[in-house]
Amino acid sequence: MTPSPADSADASYITSRGPGSGRRSAARSWLHSDAPTQSLNGMWRFRLLPGAPGTPGGRGVLPAGEAVEGIAEEAFDDSSWDEIPVPAHWVLEGDGHYGRPIYTNVQFPFPTDAPHVPDENPTGDYRRSFELPESWTAAERILLRFDGVESRYKVWLNGVPIGVGTGSRLAQEFDVTDAVRPGANVLAVRVHQWSASSYVEDQDQWWLPGIFRDVTLQARPAGGVDDVWLRTSFSGSGDSGTGRIEPEITAGGGAFPVTLSVPELGVDVTWNSAADVAPVVIAAVEPWSAEIPRLYDATVSSAAETISLRLGFRTVEIVGDRFLINGRRVVFHGMNRHETHPDRGRVFDEEFARADLALMKRFNVNAIRTSHYPPHPRLLDLADEMGFWVILECDLETHGFHARNWVGNPSDDPAWRDAFVDRIERTIERDKNHPSIVMWSLGNEAGTGANLAAMAAWAHARDSSRPVHYEGDYTGAYTDVYSRMYSSVPETEAIGRDDSGSLLLGCSAAESARQRSKPFILCEYVHAMGNGPGAIDQYEDLVDRYPRLHGGFVWEWRDHGIRTHTEDGTEFFAYGGDFGEVVHDGNFVMDGMVLSDSTPSPGLFEYKQIVAPLRLGFETEASDGGARRFVSVANLRHSADASDVVLRWRTEVDGVRSESGELAVSGASGKALAAGESARLELPAFAAPGSGEHWLTVEVVLRKHTGWAPAGHVISSAQLDLSVPAPAVRGPRPVASGRVEAGAAAGSLAAGTVTLGAAVFEDGRLVSLGGVSVAGPRLELWRAPTDNDGAASAAMWRQAGLDRLTARVETVSADAEGVLVRTRYAAADRAESVTVDEQWQLMDGDLWLRLDMIPSAGWDMVWPRLGVRFDLPGSVDRASWFGAGPRESYPDSMHAAMIGRYSAAIGDLTVPYAKPQESGHRSAVRSLELDNAGAPWLRIDTVPDARGRRPGFTLARHTAQEVSAAAHPHELPPSKHSYLYLDAAQHGLGSRACGPDVWPDFMLRPEARTLTLRIGTAG
Repeated sequence: MTPSPADSADASYITSRGPGSGRRSAARSWLHSDAPTQSLNGMWRFRLLPGAPGTPGGRGVLPAGEAVEGIAEEAFDDSSWDEIPVPAHWVLEGDGHYGRPIYTNVQFPFPTDAPHVPDENPTGDYRRSFELPESWTAAERILLRFDGVESRYKVWLNGVPIGVGTGSRLAQEFDVTDAVRPGANVLAVRVHQWSASSYVEDQDQWWLPGIFRDVTLQARPAGGVDDVWLRTSFSGSGDSGTGRIEPEITAGGGAFPVTLSVPELGVDVTWNSAADVAPVVIAAVEPWSAEIPRLYDATVSSAAETISLRLGFRTVEIVGDRFLINGRRVVFHGMNRHETHPDRGRVFDEEFARADLALMKRFNVNAIRTSHYPPHPRLLDLADEMGFWVILECDLETHGFHARNWVGNPSDDPAWRDAFVDRIERTIERDKNHPSIVMWSLGNEAGTGANLAAMAAWAHARDSSRPVHYEGDYTGAYTDVYSRMYSSVPETEAIGRDDSGSLLLGCSAAESARQRSKPFILCEYVHAMGNGPGAIDQYEDLVDRYPRLHGGFVWEWRDHGIRTHTEDGTEFFAYGGDFGEVVHDGNFVMDGMVLSDSTPSPGLFEYKQIVAPLRLGFETEASDGGARRFVSVANLRHSADASDVVLRWRTEVDGVRSESGELAVSGASGKALAAGESARLELPAFAAPGSGEHWLTVEVVLRKHTGWAPAGHVISSAQLDLSVPAPAVRGPRPVASGRVEAGAAAGSLAAGTVTLGAAVFEDGRLVSLGGVSVAGPRLELWRAPTDNDGAASAAMWRQAGLDRLTARVETVSADAEGVLVRTRYAAADRAESVTVDEQWQLMDGDLWLRLDMIPSAGWDMVWPRLGVRFDLPGSVDRASWFGAGPRESYPDSMHAAMIGRYSAAIGDLTVPYAKPQESGHRSAVRSLELDNAGAPWLRIDTVPDARGRRPGFTLARHTAQEVSAAAHPHELPPSKHSYLYLDAAQHGLGSRACGPDVWPDFMLRPEARTLTLRIGTAG
């Protein structure tokens, strides 16, 4: 908020540390203690004011006659106020009565005038009463703890000023010993939405004010243990080695003697004074890792208090350009994880969080970057227990200054130094006991400057056992790893292979050499916005090839949609702009691998397959008795062997299962395949394949139930085509130009009705298939732009008129042998065109359709798609197909697609992305059957082209044009039809929403293509 006269004297408007901070206690660990605690969560009295009382320009916002700090008085009458839950964000309560959420990525939603904010500063006043037990009078101190309040707040207890809090995602404790009393107490809190802190909390997320984490009272007993840090390390190899505990105990002299107990390890050590506290060495412990999260229960106790901890023994170190844990290189298959819930915002829900982490485990995610602030402390308990490598990030981002070339950026302003150091101090002190945390991060996108360097210096001095990360330290001046966002594949490869003669962007020769000596991580990559990302495999290939590359963290894990309803009650997930924000960044907040309703996206399935820790391949050897086939298994895990999995295989002929079995995953010694080892296992001899496609599928599956997945859960898959080459299927030959040209005028030879098998034509145009009215085929080059296509591609495609092609039939010929139509497609005010020769023919009783699509000269762009559209009745409601599935796939996102037989209702074939866009394409289709009103109707068989390429299909309720016109799913028009797209080719996905464009190999450049289809009735 704008500083009050009292604030401005000591700059406490920037930080809550200093003379204006009141009774704030020193930062300490979030501990499980048996000291008495009382939760103050629940229903509080609440009112919302339009400005900040007591600040310049904030006058006149209080009711007449009320003093600035009137809410602090015990006798204050709050009976007319509303009630609101704590924890909660006030903008998510009261059906909009308390304001609305605001989403920005980089922009500040207020004038950039640091450290000042506008007079229009929504301010929430909270009050509640509570009873303090008489027994608490024996406490030495009583602390009032706030775990998270956005953004700045003042606290009064029984009318006594307690202090000021800043740092929205950082805990603060206040000593209220002489303000609290047995019996009835009144607590008042005034929270300002905007403050000086808002300039350094400009993270890419919703602005959501309020008391959104727990409020707790704790009685600190005389002789209690105020803080504990059990710093652990591991030395050894394999699953056992020496463990070391370095205790740091903060307590008054009256707390000793203090005892450390780890019963499972036989540790029971008592220290009689602080000077006696010394390291404890254990001869044999099992190490902690993200794959084997071995924890030991420990207690630290005095006569007055017992602290419970869970210890994990692991050592983090950087050796040369390798990041090692317990002596082995780590590869981060990580996610950037914001705290977001569709109904509660950043309010922590432990059941929801546990389910979130279990979902991560099922999709082969092994690491979390807590973007861009410390999460609720219980999340880190879960990470310790379930097993994740964690980069713990400080609550810091000043991204809004980027647009001003970082002029005025607090990161290099001495006035902000204490605030920056205070933030990293509270971050590290709260969470220092967690074995899952393997790196500290100073924050995100805050430029660079002396204050960040000071944060790093403090972190290094306080905790030498963990490296320090910050992506914005491009010269490597004060951090320990080289980190980048969204570097291209060629650039990442150059970093991996160490082009030692090159200079890094913005670095001198010495700075470049320093960065090249460090491990490299992609703290953000493959931006997962909407349909995509593509080309994940290219990054993973580089990580496999270059040991210096240690993987990365996808941006990001989950969409931030807020569950909202239209006036008629239709549910949708809102994004930026949906709440009338003055400035916002649209649907850029919907950039997760998981949709807002917790549905995994197709991109997450692709990611799971690519980063799988157990990788499969196939080898074939010739022998006298025929080919011998082997499956190779590489265990790329950090520490776990393969004793928890089996190989499950099956063969299928034209998608119908033939044989199946299991194989144990063992190494050369016959033992379970160890981490880092590979093995080649011989497969059984399969039945000789006959006609049709013969496919072998091998899956790595869990042997037993775990805490995050059932037995049989698939970790990775691979397929091998066992088919015997078959004779090419003969379809119609290309249209003979002379025959088509025989129609001197369009339609002159096509009058009347012609029936060819399941097709009926009127005047040369298709009107019916299988007894059902249809229209088409119509050339389609347009797809509803994906978020990763980006505004530039969408604008280019629209400028070229791809969404508004018009047709001119050049010639038509129809007779008892077939129907031939030549159509030129082009857009208004464009000379470029595509000619489509449409040839229907009966051959041996089968109806064939051949489509030759030939672009004119002059196209200087990529196309989103090349195919045709059939308009079908709305009663067409299901597709069954033999091809790639079960989910959508695109040229640069094919690893999760397996060849098989699949079936889905039309509503399940497309993905309800928060912003409608292209989705639902199934690749490499061999055959497709459509149901009409639940009954089999039409069958389409495809023929590969001369290069072996098969088409894909999309079946949807809306056209690509309708989809691209809608901003939300509920804005799609009522559907009266179903639409079948058969595509000869699709453009790739890429991750251009914030990252590289489609790789050249997967770009769809204009070229002639052919579709050959056999069409008949199904059933």
